[in-house]
Amino acid sequence: MRLLKLVPDNTNLDFMGWRNVALVISVLVTVASLVLVGARGLNLGVDFVGGQMIRTTFAQPIDVDQLRSRVGSLNLGDASIQEAGGPTTYQIRLPKPEGGEAAANRAASQVRAMVERSYPGARVDAVETVSGKVSEELALDGALAITLAMLGIAIYIWFRFEWQFGVGALVTLFHDVSLIFGFFALTQLQVDLNIVAAFLAIVGYSLNDTVVIYDRIRENLRKYRKMGIAPLLNLSLNETLSRTIVTSLSIMLALAMLLIFGPDVIFGLTLAILLGTFIGTYSSIYISAPMLIWLGLAPDSFLQVDAKNQPEPQEA
Repeated sequence: MRLLKLVPDNTNLDFMGWRNVALVISVLVTVASLVLVGARGLNLGVDFVGGQMIRTTFAQPIDVDQLRSRVGSLNLGDASIQEAGGPTTYQIRLPKPEGGEAAANRAASQVRAMVERSYPGARVDAVETVSGKVSEELALDGALAITLAMLGIAIYIWFRFEWQFGVGALVTLFHDVSLIFGFFALTQLQVDLNIVAAFLAIVGYSLNDTVVIYDRIRENLRKYRKMGIAPLLNLSLNETLSRTIVTSLSIMLALAMLLIFGPDVIFGLTLAILLGTFIGTYSSIYISAPMLIWLGLAPDSFLQVDAKNQPEPQEA
C-alpha cells in the first residue's frame, strides 16, 4: 500500500518570489495589530487587574443589558459582563470591594442570590478574587516570561548558527506575538494566565519550525556553494515543506476538535494556540527565511576566509 503524501517529493514552489508581497502584508498586519492594542487595549482578566470574576451559566439565552442593569442595582461598582464561550455562559467582573475578604464574599453572595432569584435554573460556576498587588505581580511576571523566552531563543539560535539567524528568529517571534495580541485586542477575548501559557506555547512551536528550516538552510549553504541565496532558500523550504505541513495540520486538527468539543474554560487558550500555529507556519516560511536575504546572508557565509579563495570542488 502506498503511503499518503500531502506534499509530493518533486515539489518546487517559488516561495522567495513572493517574499516582498509577504513582507508588505506582514508589516501592515503587524502595525495594525499594534495600533489595535494601543487604541482598544486588551480585555485583561482578574488575574492581571484585580477584582472579582463570577462565572455564571444560565438555563437559556438572556438579555445582557438586563443582566447588567440588575448587577448594577446591587451597587457593587462598575460591572463588566462578557459572554464566555457560549450564549448562556457569562463572566461578571467586578472591582475588588474595600473591606478585604469578608466584603468580597458578601459581594459574591449578593450576585449569586440575584442570579438565582432572577433567572430560574441559573447557577454560579466559579468565583475568583485577586488583589491589586497580586494582579500587578502576575502581569509583570507574565510579560517577563514572554520577553525572556524570546530573547533566550534568539541567543540560542545566534550561537548555534550565525547572527543573521538569531535576528531572523527574533523578528519572526515578534511578528507572531504581535498578531496574537492584535487578535485579542480586536475580539476583546479575555486575557488571563491561560493566555500567557498559550503565548509561550506559540513561541515554542514557532521556534521549533524555524530551527528545522534554518538547519536545512545551513546544510544546503555548505553543500551548494555556487547556488544563489534565493534559489537555495527555496530548495530548503521545499525540502522541509512536507514536515512543516504534516506537523502543523496535525496540531491544528487536534486543536480544532478541542475548540469545538472542549470545555469553555480553555476556549481562549485553545483558540490562541490554534491561531498561533497557523501564523507560526506562515512566518517560518515568509519571515524567518527571507530575513536571511535582507540581512545579507550569502552562500559563502559559513566558509573560512582562506577557504573562499580555494577552487570549488567538481560535482560528480
